[in-house]
Amino acid sequence: DEIGSGDYGDYGEPCFQHENADFNRIFLPTIYSIIFLTGIIGNGLVIVVMGYQKKQRSMTDKYRLHLSVADLLFVITLPFWSVDAAISWYFGNVLCKAVHVIYTVNLYSSVLILAFISLDRYLAIVHATNSQRPRKLLAEKVVYVGVWLPAVLLTVPDIIFASTSEVEGKYLCDRMYPHENWLISFRFQHILVGLVLPGLIILTCYCIIISKLSHSKGHQKRKALKTTVILILAFFACWLPYYIGISIDTFILLGVIRHRCSLETIVHKWISITEALAFFHCCLNPILYAFLGAKFKTSAQNALTSVSRGSSLKILSKSKRGGHSSVSTESESSSFHSS
Repeated sequence: DEIGSGDYGDYGEPCFQHENADFNRIFLPTIYSIIFLTGIIGNGLVIVVMGYQKKQRSMTDKYRLHLSVADLLFVITLPFWSVDAAISWYFGNVLCKAVHVIYTVNLYSSVLILAFISLDRYLAIVHATNSQRPRKLLAEKVVYVGVWLPAVLLTVPDIIFASTSEVEGKYLCDRMYPHENWLISFRFQHILVGLVLPGLIILTCYCIIISKLSHSKGHQKRKALKTTVILILAFFACWLPYYIGISIDTFILLGVIRHRCSLETIVHKWISITEALAFFHCCLNPILYAFLGAKFKTSAQNALTSVSRGSSLKILSKSKRGGHSSVSTESESSSFHSS
């Protein structure tokens, strides 16, 4: 069973079930384990580094901190899905709802944060002279209403429909819709809010930005834009194959594409593979910081050294004179964007 796309409820036994279950038992836990380890270490490091340079964070850094929090929250749930795919769901109904809620929050918040980053880049480059105030408002206040609030509200179907069920002696955790039409409706919502609307905002912003930069000599601004563009392209490269899969499956459910067991088996295997690979988006933010952020390595070293020194001095002061000491290190900004 996949996390987000195997939502069939009580209206028919899918013809691909047994064949795909055997494949998923090996493939999914392997992919989830890799993403879990990479995501925990990478996003954890980004959060620690950002915490140590609170005053030096650029606007883009603030958004990417939100992104790392969302991704870290999601990767924590992957061990549950690994056990579910390999054996069965052993964790009860409450945890079933909880992991579906976290999945949905991450799905929508991550793409909406990228839309906010695009708006921030648009204001910084196209309206450079008077953009500081609206950019600060977006990054510090509007982001909660524009990203986290809708992401949380969109979890209502998970709270209502996500539940456990027993099939042939194995417990499953899935969204159990009362009718096929419910699945189709939520699929359209998924595609619209998760891909189309934020995609249009991002595309519009960057078309205007590219047009502006093509008429200027802003070499520094072009350089500053590079990492954000790579992050967004990589994110959509992760998710687009999955969205193609669920779109085809939705057309099969609607009868636009003729139902055949062979086609349905291929489509659902495709969804299973591409959804698991799409979760690598949780590792993109820290990887791009590490490889494309010139100052990030130094900042990470400073933060980790500060933690290490602080711990050592605390132990030393307790074991010797009971005196106090404090360590402060100057952290360079991790931003490779000009704010």
